[in-house]
Amino acid sequence: MTGEVAEGIGDRLAPVLRPVRAGSGFEEALEQILQVVRLGLVPAGERLPAERELADRLGISRVTLREVLKVLQDQGLVESRRGRYGGTFVLPRPTETGGDELRRRIAEVDIEDVLRFREVLEVGAAELCAAHGLTDEQADRLREALAGTRDAPLAEYRRQDTLFHLTLAELSGSPTLTAQYAAVRAGVNDLLDCIPLLVRNLEHSQQQHTALVEAVLEGDTDGAREVMREHCAGTAALLRGFLT
Repeated sequence: MTGEVAEGIGDRLAPVLRPVRAGSGFEEALEQILQVVRLGLVPAGERLPAERELADRLGISRVTLREVLKVLQDQGLVESRRGRYGGTFVLPRPTETGGDELRRRIAEVDIEDVLRFREVLEVGAAELCAAHGLTDEQADRLREALAGTRDAPLAEYRRQDTLFHLTLAELSGSPTLTAQYAAVRAGVNDLLDCIPLLVRNLEHSQQQHTALVEAVLEGDTDGAREVMREHCAGTAALLRGFLT
């Protein structure tokens, strides 16, 4: 690819690609490159910019970028070719019934509204738990819920993750918040069912879960709020990337 062509692609990507936040690097980088592909900014058959350029634009390591590209390859969105004219090439968009089913399921869902409401409830619950403090019994419940996510096999992870977040909502001491969170979480789970389980994302989520529990048990309201906000932002980035 000539420098002129590469520069042209770079100009097309400028509205989408930007440095990611440190707390959600993998997820936000995946969201942005998914947007590049789904918006057709790099048409099918053309090559994405070189790894070095993409990593620099996103502010991530090339190791993280390769994990992102591996996800896209596993989803049949790009393919890697070797050799002098190799690189990562965008594949034609799939048109199988699976894609039709996904579109049908989310056609009437206001994803942004669901994600905003979810973040408000999650951040509020985390702050309340940290501010009010937990009894020894409540702290044990939270640790047990965390252990459930840590020890869950891949196929069981999302159910355990739901239980962890519901436990936190219950421990906030607000039955209304808990009921509202249960409802919004059902909607979030419908969306999550439409995207793949990504091991890198789950590992990152577990680190955030652990940091969140530590902040809550230490009574660190600011820390609990910020960790939860980052956690919600990572999930939101994935859902936007795959579904919008």
